[in-house]
Amino acid sequence: MTADRTAPRGWARRLLAVSGAHVRTLLITAFGLHPALAAAVDSGCGHVPPANGVYTIVHNGIVRQFALHVPTGYESTQAHRTVLVFHGWGGDESEFLGDPDVIRESDRRGYVLVAPRGLGSEEPDLRNNSWSFRGSTTGVINAGGKAIAVCDAAHTPDYTYPSCQARGAINTCSWTQCQDDDVAFVGTLLDFVESKLCVDTKHVYAAGGSNGGMFVWELGQNAASAARLRAIAPIIGLPHRADLRPPGKRAVFPVLLITGIDDHTVPPGSWDDPAPTTTSDSDRFFYTGATAIIRRWSHAAGCSVTGREQPFATGQDAAECRRYCAATGDRWPAVLDCRAPMGHDYGLAWSWKLVLDFFDQW
Repeated sequence: MTADRTAPRGWARRLLAVSGAHVRTLLITAFGLHPALAAAVDSGCGHVPPANGVYTIVHNGIVRQFALHVPTGYESTQAHRTVLVFHGWGGDESEFLGDPDVIRESDRRGYVLVAPRGLGSEEPDLRNNSWSFRGSTTGVINAGGKAIAVCDAAHTPDYTYPSCQARGAINTCSWTQCQDDDVAFVGTLLDFVESKLCVDTKHVYAAGGSNGGMFVWELGQNAASAARLRAIAPIIGLPHRADLRPPGKRAVFPVLLITGIDDHTVPPGSWDDPAPTTTSDSDRFFYTGATAIIRRWSHAAGCSVTGREQPFATGQDAAECRRYCAATGDRWPAVLDCRAPMGHDYGLAWSWKLVLDFFDQW
């Protein structure tokens, strides 16, 4: 498995090494908080927004880092749509916030961007930054009373992090961090951001690439995080094999899935084929195919999943998009399956516009 980006630079490591008390001081100073209000969750409307940059918060005693981008023309009295963006394995917040197409398109539409950094690059792991989701820490999916391995251990290197060796890993297919609860961290991060910025809490979205896209599925499947999200957009990221959990809330939960038909790292499979897929580069990880998870979420949205997915024109020629759910009025289908002739790549020059076009619908 190759990292999606390089390891953290020295300044980032120094930021993550500060004490909890120091981080609290940093937060109070950076956001203009009175110490007694530093942990309060309140509306950030009417407040002077924090500057774009990198910040730290403490969750479960662990220093966590995130980058913030406030759109040009931000109004503190107007509620803004907000996107949480999650990097891939070994990446950092610059994967999305360092991309000019992402910034330009988000500014044009007035979206706030929050890009947290995953754990793993610091003690006790000394591994690549990662996001943990079902099966990634233990190496197995428990389905139907049976433990199903998420990889072929005989043909996959052992990526197990020290934090997972100490707690949770059942086999050598474990490949993400066990230091913190990422879903709970996202909830704390949202509380904090919503207390400092004028966030439209009914229009908070999650998008991510590769390992970050897999974690976005987890956020959508977990009831605690799903309740706070309006829609999700995983890019070249799928759940592990046998994880076909429905959305974590009963209301229609829109999802846009973007995959690469030539992706050997997280292959989507063929159209209308619900079979699991297998990594075919240097590893042998198993994933739920795009058709299977799209059928599951389409069914949860009340749509018929018999027959073949039907084409849907998004106006984006870089990817072919199909659907089971029908469009209603001027609104796009709630579940959309888009596949592009690319490998394990985000394609942000076109995909980010498609992501925001989808979020605009909801």
